[in-house]
Amino acid sequence: MDAHLDGGSSAPLYQQVLDLLKSDIEQGTYPVDSQIPTELELSKMYGVGRVTVRRAIEELVGEGYLTKRQGRGTFVTATKIIRKVHQKDDVQSFTQACAENGMKAGARVVARKTVAADRDLASFFGLDEGSDLILVSRVRTADGVPVLFENNYYPVDGFEFLKDIGLSNCSIFEAVGERTGRYPCSSDPCRLEIARAGIDAARELKVPVGEPLFFMNAGFLDSNGERFCYGRQYYVGSRYSFDI
Repeated sequence: MDAHLDGGSSAPLYQQVLDLLKSDIEQGTYPVDSQIPTELELSKMYGVGRVTVRRAIEELVGEGYLTKRQGRGTFVTATKIIRKVHQKDDVQSFTQACAENGMKAGARVVARKTVAADRDLASFFGLDEGSDLILVSRVRTADGVPVLFENNYYPVDGFEFLKDIGLSNCSIFEAVGERTGRYPCSSDPCRLEIARAGIDAARELKVPVGEPLFFMNAGFLDSNGERFCYGRQYYVGSRYSFDI
């Protein structure tokens, strides 16, 4: 840990403190979920006032590196995954996004079952409302941290194998592609909005009920423009970022 500040630098002191703290977080000096030193401890460490330290911390909270827990202190948050959402002829899976961010993707199956298509799902797949679809629900992790509650819907015809194959710690797109030769190539529609965690999402993502989440509704098409699957996904905002 290098606590040296450059008095001759044009960068303000709070920015130097911010950069040093960020470097310590990125290098693992302060691991994910660990508590950083108090404002008083940091002010002594860097030889600056508490107001300077406080501003650096507030900036890092705003950038998603730190989070304040009332009555407990300030803690390091999980590194955000950056994922492309401009997916015209270039759909990026969660597994690929993790790899590009130097993280290991994981997956835990929560449920897989046959469900009745609601109006939106029926419209996307060109089916009658109430038709059977296969729903695969999984929790996706990055370096072991829950990031995404994934709910993918597939037509029964041609996808019945999804009820039986292993889907832990793998890309479902790759698993389907290996068996069918079909891969998602574009997403239409694709809508991103803010939702609050319900009981199920909160439990699976280990966040409080009511926590703001990214909610994505996306229909995926294969290379022939045929309906591939439909996803309803919940992302932890403090752990995820979209490149639009």
